[in-house]
Amino acid sequence: MAVPTYNLVRKNELAVLEFSIPTGVIETSELPAAVEQAPHVDGNLAVCLNGRGPVWLFSALTHKYHYTRAVSTYEPRLGACVVTASHDPKYKVGDLIRI
Repeated sequence: MAVPTYNLVRKNELAVLEFSIPTGVIETSELPAAVEQAPHVDGNLAVCLNGRGPVWLFSALTHKYHYTRAVSTYEPRLGACVVTASHDPKYKVGDLIRI
């Protein structure tokens, strides 16, 4: 089974969820377990997803964390998290959150 391993790091108002897939490959049949095993994030924080994985894993994790202030994904070329979903006027889609 290639469910990701997770590491949650809090940086001020941002929870950075780092993940890695031990075998480098995850099957679609493993997606429910991957989402279920992702840790809880305080809803008062924004979350940044950081790892190598398929788009559908990022999509499922974005849905899981929709209750947070904002969801973003880390973009190494920018050295920042790009906001992809938000319920907080402080964060707009496309905003960069420096970490």
